[in-house]
Amino acid sequence: MNIEPEACRVEDALGILVGKWKPIILLHLLKEGTQRFSELKRSLPGITQKMLTKQLRELEEEDIIERVVYPQVPPKVEYSITEYGRSLEPILHAMHEWGTKHTLHKRQKLRKDSM
Repeated sequence: MNIEPEACRVEDALGILVGKWKPIILLHLLKEGTQRFSELKRSLPGITQKMLTKQLRELEEEDIIERVVYPQVPPKVEYSITEYGRSLEPILHAMHEWGTKHTLHKRQKLRKDSM
């Protein structure tokens, strides 16, 4: 790998993606497309309204997702992934694959250590 540690931008990327909910929110938007706030909330059992709002705002600030407010009563708000945000898809896929392999590795190590 030819990345100089002092010039590494992994920390920048993690600053955008780190959090229990952000990767899951992004995966829902990538898979399902545009969703309303209430649809996202239902898709994420355990997340509070406050936390979902915070995570969505942070992703919007980074131009990863787009928020569209329709001028009607009651207000209708939809979230979708931006074209720029779609560039995260292979990264999320790679992280999922690594996480799966790591979980298997840990299980195998546990079995080996318990023998």
